[in-house]
Amino acid sequence: MIAEDSVLLREGIARLLQDAGHEVVGQAGDAEDLVRKVLAHRPDIAIVDVRMPPTNTDDGLRAALELRERAPDVAVLVLSQYVEEGYAHELIGGGAAGVGYLLKDRVADVERFVDSVARVGEGGSALDPEVVAQLLGRRRRDDPLEGLTPREREVLGLMAEGRSNSAIAEELVVTERAVEKHVTSIFGKLDLPPAAQDHRRVLAVLRYLGARG
Repeated sequence: MIAEDSVLLREGIARLLQDAGHEVVGQAGDAEDLVRKVLAHRPDIAIVDVRMPPTNTDDGLRAALELRERAPDVAVLVLSQYVEEGYAHELIGGGAAGVGYLLKDRVADVERFVDSVARVGEGGSALDPEVVAQLLGRRRRDDPLEGLTPREREVLGLMAEGRSNSAIAEELVVTERAVEKHVTSIFGKLDLPPAAQDHRRVLAVLRYLGARG
């Protein structure tokens, strides 16, 4: 399901996803239509523009939050024109599984965008690198990441984008084993022991974001 008031962009995203083998079950031009169609079709994922009619402020985000409550089985990927940290906080406040927040410019990187859609649709997460950079760049006296090394912060930033260990290793030009050690250290320093029902990669990011709320 694609919700975007710009017909050109909406059709463009639909074409990209269809070319990649995904089925687009519907499109919406305003927030109310989005909620109605998602509840009727129950797609794997809804791709939503933050600013949509009727007010063209944060109607898309409000609709996404409503869907998180009424249709928790539907993943949500929000697109925004600019980095708006408050929106990112609000969107993932209830958990980041099956949630994404990307800048619209990322659509131009077709391969990465389609990969993000697939990852979020499968229950993963995808936060825009610029959002992550801003959040990781801020400091506070009770910063939960205070004990992390610069390299561990870098790894956590890539984790927040939704990257796998192998992808992080490729990005940082290190071995996957080295990345695994950094991730294990991050979990330990953030007091995230193994738990069958928890996604520690997501919780590590939420632990940071929660301290910024």
